[in-house]
Amino acid sequence: MYVPLVTPYAADGSVDLEALERLAVRVLDAGVAGLVPLGTTGEAPLLEPDEKRAVVDVCARVGQARGAHVIVGSGTNSTRSTIRAVEALAGTGATAALCVVPYYVRPSQAGIIAHFEAVAAASPVPIVLYNIPSRTGQPLEPDSLLRLANTANVVGVKQSVGAVDVGTLRVLAEAPGDFGAVAASAHVCTRRYVEMIECGLAGKVDEGRAHHEALLPVARACFAEPNPAVFKGVLAGQGLIATPDVRAPLANASPAAVEAARAAIAAAGG
Repeated sequence: MYVPLVTPYAADGSVDLEALERLAVRVLDAGVAGLVPLGTTGEAPLLEPDEKRAVVDVCARVGQARGAHVIVGSGTNSTRSTIRAVEALAGTGATAALCVVPYYVRPSQAGIIAHFEAVAAASPVPIVLYNIPSRTGQPLEPDSLLRLANTANVVGVKQSVGAVDVGTLRVLAEAPGDFGAVAASAHVCTRRYVEMIECGLAGKVDEGRAHHEALLPVARACFAEPNPAVFKGVLAGQGLIATPDVRAPLANASPAAVEAARAAIAAAGG
């Protein structure tokens, strides 16, 4: 279980690095294997370059102190700029780079494969693919994903396709045994998410299914409005971050959505 961290903001709109560090320590204390800063949940496209560097520095410092992985969101829709972004991770303490399918330009599958092959060849750290077609406008098809899974320096995927579809099942069945994955939602009920993954790895199907069924309403409630607004509303209500704020053009979560998420979390024991 890896948690894609939110980027907390102080009342003046600046990045609250102290709150970020507290969140990082909190989820690691609950048993997660690593941190994923600068993902979609971290509002990476809305951060300035110096803010991104500061976020990476905080997470890398915590990760190194705790022996945890730090997978840094680094992908863009340009192969050249993505290569520059992953090269910049050298010496930062990051242990991997999360690289999204190039968005907006909608390359062919051959173009997507060539993009990731070039990035993987240039990167000083392993690459985790990020397949989220609702945001990129182009999926990473199963055949392409499986080819990349066997590419040097490509070690995992964040498979955000909205369902456990046939393509995802193929990846689970056919990818190399050491090919990993990233899951979201574990800002809340963190320990229970960790226990669910542990059950899956240990083959405890019935116990793992019970965790899944309890956590499904939590995930649905927390993604009822554009991510990460609901998570931030919940975390602010818990006193873990100073404000529930997201940056424009995102809008803060509605009170009703936050309350529904809080009720689901409470029902799941979180």
